[in-house]
Amino acid sequence: MPVSNNNMASADYSSLIGFVIIAFLILFAASIKIVKEYERAVIFRLGRLIGTKGPGMFLRIPIIDIFNVVDLRVITFDVPQQSVITKDNVTVEVNAVVYYRVFEPEKAIVSVENFNLATDLLAQSTLRDVLGQVDLDELLTERDKLGKRITDIIDSSTDPWGVKVTALAIKDVELPDVMQRAIAKQAEAERERRARIIIAEGEYQASERMALAAVQYAKNPSAIRLRELQTMTEIAREKNMVVVTTAGAPQDLATILGLVKAEKKK
Repeated sequence: MPVSNNNMASADYSSLIGFVIIAFLILFAASIKIVKEYERAVIFRLGRLIGTKGPGMFLRIPIIDIFNVVDLRVITFDVPQQSVITKDNVTVEVNAVVYYRVFEPEKAIVSVENFNLATDLLAQSTLRDVLGQVDLDELLTERDKLGKRITDIIDSSTDPWGVKVTALAIKDVELPDVMQRAIAKQAEAERERRARIIIAEGEYQASERMALAAVQYAKNPSAIRLRELQTMTEIAREKNMVVVTTAGAPQDLATILGLVKAEKKK
């Protein structure tokens, strides 16, 4: 009987040792954690923040230590389509995209419950507020400037969360059909105005040249008569017509021919 009891005791002791070894191995395996190069692990021990680990492998105490992994890469999300009333009371639909990243993982976990959702909602409200303070023309022509302005406002609000907003880009502005037709009419009127200005400038320059020509014709009346005959010849050739001149035309023509002969002799 004593021998049998000793064997049982040895078997129980061996089983206990095996159980302890297996439990230790399981706990050790559970304590090993690995985070990637672009990630950080924010660790809490019994509810208290003890710091950040990573990248690479680190050890934690199972059950006692709890950690949250934070991605440090730039994150992008589309701002849902927002209905905005501009300063001049025009309703437009605006789409945008936001780029941000976490630069302090501890603040991103401790300071705000969900930094991704908070940044998204803040971007939506800021977009509506800023675009509601500008006219439609400024919204259509100054997208980059407005995007930079909105980015600065959001970034100043997310800085205490450990989040850096790098950019907000306004992708698309959808106008009502009535407003699109009005803008098309405005553009057409602007093109017509420019065309009329160009025509008026041409008339003005032509009038200046004609005034100079009139001065030259006044100095030599025969020149204007010669110009008149030349114009009649061009009209008759183009229209296949016979031109009847006044009674004094032959005398004027003779005078012109005499002047031309005199010039040749000189």
